[in-house]
Amino acid sequence: MCRLPVASLFICFWLVERSHCNGSLQDSMGELHTRFAVSLYQTLIETENNSNLIVSPVSVSLSLGLLQLGARGNTLAQLEGTLGYNVKDAQVQDFLLHSQSDMSNTSQGMWLQQTCTLFVQSGVQLLTDFTQHAAAWANTSVVRANFSQPNHSRGKLERAGHNHDETWPLQAGSSSGELSGSGEAQAEALWWGHRLQMALVNTVAFRGVWQKQFLFTNTQNLPFTLSDGSAIKVPMMYQATEVSFGQFRTASDQRYTVLELPYLGHSLSLQVVLASERKTPLSSLESQLTAHQLASWDTGLRRTKMDIFLPRFRMQNKFNLRSALPAMGISDAFNPTAADFTGISVEESLYVSDAFHEVRIEVTEDGTKAAAATAMVLLKRSRAPVFKADRPFLFLLRQINTGSILFMGRVMNPTDQAP
Repeated sequence: MCRLPVASLFICFWLVERSHCNGSLQDSMGELHTRFAVSLYQTLIETENNSNLIVSPVSVSLSLGLLQLGARGNTLAQLEGTLGYNVKDAQVQDFLLHSQSDMSNTSQGMWLQQTCTLFVQSGVQLLTDFTQHAAAWANTSVVRANFSQPNHSRGKLERAGHNHDETWPLQAGSSSGELSGSGEAQAEALWWGHRLQMALVNTVAFRGVWQKQFLFTNTQNLPFTLSDGSAIKVPMMYQATEVSFGQFRTASDQRYTVLELPYLGHSLSLQVVLASERKTPLSSLESQLTAHQLASWDTGLRRTKMDIFLPRFRMQNKFNLRSALPAMGISDAFNPTAADFTGISVEESLYVSDAFHEVRIEVTEDGTKAAAATAMVLLKRSRAPVFKADRPFLFLLRQINTGSILFMGRVMNPTDQAP
């Protein structure tokens, strides 16, 4: 049994967006999304040192895409350049609408949903063109808020962040690999006051069942080697099954392996990336990760019968993207004198005050904490290849048909649950 709860909350203050697109963009949107995901991840790890990390690139890009609808001038050009496309392009809209419809589908053993809520200060007059386009492509609802009353606005934002907590459609107690979770609006960190005009809350939630489930009784406490060379004991899940597996090399000829674990329905999968040499630091792989590398996995994975060891892990991250986004090329949006969001409202001088992103993930056999008495079992030795994630590794949760990266992160210490 295996459950994987994950939720992502992205909050942008005083934002809007639009992007750049040429030629047959329909065929390259997956690559553009992957390029943005890798860039965002590599920007964030520069300040995260050796800690666990998780980010939802699709949540951030969808939020920036919505904001692009109201950006103008150089503000628009920066958003366009960072994302690589223009959300008003017909091909882009087709791709995004198709992708978002996939993210609102419920099927056997899988639930995935993306929602946007735009909180607007009472009295601010929004342009009809903006609200119509926003509702059409991003399933966005507009809610009036009074930011001069922080407690009132906090409550609305927090309810938006928690709207998936108790509404999982899968039956409780089922064997699954599931993502769930909640996001809390980090109201205490926001600039509440008369200048605050708008907040964008974007949530992405997923719950899925593994195609081949782990058995709780096969979990054992086994060593996990940390980046400093020390070892700790962690609950290590195990199964012997046929999976997609491949061996690859970085630009500097460092070898690494990729394991793909599909969810029921084969529309989503979790990819685990592990350095082949134990002495290769994970940071070396992270720094050389490119969209081209990720694309090579699609053709380089082969079906292989393997013994798989994967640790349980649980983590959460909270980021203020006000530093990360300018580093990626989006700077004018945060500058009160340079920001141009006249496509949202011509009556107000809107700019981005803060951009918050919160993500949580938990990977266990059954999604509960009932691991008090783990049965110790002796696993039969076999001649099958072994994939053993007993040292720091990367993970990506991707949509198979679009290549979009819903969640991306690293596990440095499976027992570290600190935000």
